[in-house]
Amino acid sequence: MKQKTKLYIELGLGLLVGLTALVVLAVVLVQNALKESAQAETTQPTTETTVAAPTLPPNPYGPEDFRVEENGYITCLTEDAPHGIDVSEWQGDIDWQQVKDSGIAFAIIRLGYRRSESGELSTDEKALANLQGASEAGLPIGAYFFSQAISTQEALEEAEYALSLLEGYTLTYPLIYDWEYLGEDARTADVDARTLTDCIKTFCSRVEAEGYKSMIYFNPHFHENEVLYLDELTDYHFWLAMYDTRMDYPYQIDMWQYSCTGSVPGINGDVDLNLYLPRKQ
Repeated sequence: MKQKTKLYIELGLGLLVGLTALVVLAVVLVQNALKESAQAETTQPTTETTVAAPTLPPNPYGPEDFRVEENGYITCLTEDAPHGIDVSEWQGDIDWQQVKDSGIAFAIIRLGYRRSESGELSTDEKALANLQGASEAGLPIGAYFFSQAISTQEALEEAEYALSLLEGYTLTYPLIYDWEYLGEDARTADVDARTLTDCIKTFCSRVEAEGYKSMIYFNPHFHENEVLYLDELTDYHFWLAMYDTRMDYPYQIDMWQYSCTGSVPGINGDVDLNLYLPRKQ
């Protein structure tokens, strides 16, 4: 009897030791699994980070690609970049033949604008005269509309208005959307980046549906301070207003307005100067 009892005790102890070993092994396995899971979470990118954010194409032009001439014009040294002007009623009566003979290669003409206080749509007083005069002088032309839209509906109205003023004229250069912030008292003071970006898309898609090239006018502040979402607008061409003699803007643009105080024969007073920059392959 004592031998059987001793045997039972030994068997019980053996089972207890075996069960303890299994428990220890299970704990170790669970700890290792938890450790591997934690490491995976810290080393593997999440779904959000694996989706690349939209990026803007880099600017292929740098300061070394340009030279300032004695007359204040800027010349591109590496590409054939036409030199042009943009005008509105503020330039008064223009002798377009004299402008062309001076070497200006194109003109961007303001068609109209939305008033910043009332929101009323208006035609530039010199729009038709400038369209006709530049065309008769043999200058390739583009056009722009000065926007103060606060909704996509208003942006669409502006597109239709601009298109109506272009009847009978052919544009070689784009039809451009020029939305500008005019201060806290303007009706556009509370327009956010989402609304403005959608307004731009609305205007540009509408004019492109009529066969025109579209373009967006902006300055570095708009992108740097997220006044608009420029990376959503890369389907359209960019017109940069940056009054400087150095081209150090980091992203690709198509036209550079480098001065608002230029002097051109045939125009009394200051005029904006531009370079149209070919896209490098």
